[in-house]
Amino acid sequence: MLEGVINHYGNNHFRAFSAGSNPAGYVHPMSIKTLKKSGIFTSDYISQSWDEFSDMIFDLVITVCDNAAGETCPAYLSSAPKVHWGVEDPAKFEGNEEEIENEFQRIFKIFVKRTQAMVAKYEKEQKFDMQSLTEISKLI
Repeated sequence: MLEGVINHYGNNHFRAFSAGSNPAGYVHPMSIKTLKKSGIFTSDYISQSWDEFSDMIFDLVITVCDNAAGETCPAYLSSAPKVHWGVEDPAKFEGNEEEIENEFQRIFKIFVKRTQAMVAKYEKEQKFDMQSLTEISKLI
């Protein structure tokens, strides 16, 4: 979802890509539903390995794995600055459909808050400040 949020709220400053070390092979339907419900374009999302981006040079890598749940965060081996915006994986949340939808919405709102703070900071300073990005990672 963070890819969609950054691309939507990034005010043309950012172009986000999403990938992982062990992609599921599909984009979770509730991710798509959550993005659509918020008016975010959803037709280009795919589940993909970060290996597909091995030749790309990134300005920033944001990881979102949940260390608290024992998830292993990927060690993306580019020289790009990295910041961790860990959140619980809503796809692993257990509950009825309404509860699952609420959990996706909760994570979505965290991503929006963090992205909007990052964009505002970037628009003010026209650069990445790793200390600020780390502080932003604490917004919930």
